[in-house]
Amino acid sequence: MAEVDSGGGGGGKKGSKKTSTKVDMTAMVDLAFLLITFFMLTTTMSKPKTMELNMPDKTKNQDDIQKVKESKTTTIILGKKNRVFYYTGIQDPKMEVTDYSPSGIRKLIMQKRKTIQDPIFIIKPMDESRYANMVDILDEMRITGAEIYSLVDITPGDMELVDKYKQEHNITD
Repeated sequence: MAEVDSGGGGGGKKGSKKTSTKVDMTAMVDLAFLLITFFMLTTTMSKPKTMELNMPDKTKNQDDIQKVKESKTTTIILGKKNRVFYYTGIQDPKMEVTDYSPSGIRKLIMQKRKTIQDPIFIIKPMDESRYANMVDILDEMRITGAEIYSLVDITPGDMELVDKYKQEHNITD
């Protein structure tokens, strides 16, 4: 049992002997542990935040693939050093480069949404890009309200376009 001895006893006059006061601390310790347990069990812990990403089914039949207009499609390639390469269409694409700033890729996505009805964005991360870049571009799609986008593997043709752009603009990694 836990006790607090507050007082008295011994030294002074012989005739007046004081009795010591003892306070039992057991109930207070029990109460403290009950309160700690109560608040630990009733507190809401932070829930993990996840990003919802719906992936399309793998189609084996080429007839099931939807055809889309080239003018509505913008391909976004995630590169090294937070670079974002992009081009519109497939025939004779004109490669451009930007970054993840609000005046970069966000401005591009907003501009496409204003000028084109239901634009389609194809996101292709390179092997050298970081996972954070993919999360950033998916966040930008959500922030800008882009509804139609797809995350796909990069093709050798896209790699050639990026390499050609880097050579023309003297970009070294």
